[in-house]
Amino acid sequence: MHELPQQLVNGLLLGSMYGLVAIGYTMVYGIVQLINFAHGEIFMTGGFGALTVWLALPTGTTMWLALPLMLIGAIIVATTIAVAAERFAYRPLRTAPRLAPLITAIGLSLALQQAVWAWYPEAKSSRVFPEIPGGPFHIGSITIQTGDVFLLIAAPLSMAILGYFVMKTRTGRGMQATAQDPDTAKLMGINTDRIITVAFALGAVFAAIGAVAYGLKYGEINFRMGFLLGLKAFTAAVLGGIGNIYGAMIGGLVLGLAETMATAYIAHIPGMQQLGGQAWADVWAFVLLILVLLFRPQGLLGERVADRA
Repeated sequence: MHELPQQLVNGLLLGSMYGLVAIGYTMVYGIVQLINFAHGEIFMTGGFGALTVWLALPTGTTMWLALPLMLIGAIIVATTIAVAAERFAYRPLRTAPRLAPLITAIGLSLALQQAVWAWYPEAKSSRVFPEIPGGPFHIGSITIQTGDVFLLIAAPLSMAILGYFVMKTRTGRGMQATAQDPDTAKLMGINTDRIITVAFALGAVFAAIGAVAYGLKYGEINFRMGFLLGLKAFTAAVLGGIGNIYGAMIGGLVLGLAETMATAYIAHIPGMQQLGGQAWADVWAFVLLILVLLFRPQGLLGERVADRA
C-alpha cells in the first residue's frame, strides 16, 4: 500500500487526459444530441498538428519555445477539422434520422485515420514526440514525470477557463439556452448554427490540448491512438452524465483512477492474479461503465438533456 499515493496521482493524471477529450463529446451531445465518434480522430489529428510544427522548427529550438507553438498548431488543425466536419458532414444531416449522422461520424473517423496515414507514410508505426527537458520531480514518495507537468497545469486551467466561458459570457449563455431548447433559443434571436459550431470548436480545442499532453506523457503518437482513447473519453462522458461538462471531467477522473487502481492491485487479490496488469486496464475501464449504466444510467451527475433524447 506504500504505492497508493503514486497510483492515485497516476490515476488523476490519466483521468485528466480522458476528461479533456470527453468534454468534446459531452458539449456536442448536449447541444445537438449527436455522439461524434470522429472526436477521437480529431484528438489524433491535433497530435500530428503539434508534431508537424515541431518538425518544421529549426534544429536546436528549445522545447520551452516550441511547446506553445506546438499547442497552437494542434489547436488550429483540430479546430479546422472539427468545424469543417460540422459544416459539411453533420449540418446537412441535422434533421435526418439519428442513425445517419452516427454512421457519418464513424465513416469520418475512418477517413481521418487513412488521411493521416497517407499524409505521414511512416504513421503506421509510432512517431516520436519531443520531450520536455528536466525532471522527474519528487514530492515525498510521489514521482511526477516531466511530460505530466503540462497535463497537471493544463487540465485544471482549461476547466476553469471553460467554466468561466460557459457561465459568464454571452456565447456561453447562448450555448446553455440552445442545449435546453434550440427552437426557443432561435426564436429569442440566438444564432444556433453559430452556437453549434462554437461547441464543435471548443471540443476540438480541448482534444488538441489532450493530444499534446498524450504525446508528452508517452513520448510518441500514432494514427490509431484516437480510437481507443476516444472510446475511453466517451466512456468518461457517459460516466459523468453526458451533456454535463463538469460531469465529463469528473467521469474522466473516476475512470482514470479506476483503471490505474485495477491495474495495480487486482493482481494481488487471491484467485484474480491473471486479471490484473496493464493488459487488463481497458477491460476494467469498460466494466466500470457497465456497472454505472446498470445502477445509475444517467451518469454520476445526471443527464440534463435526456428528456429530449
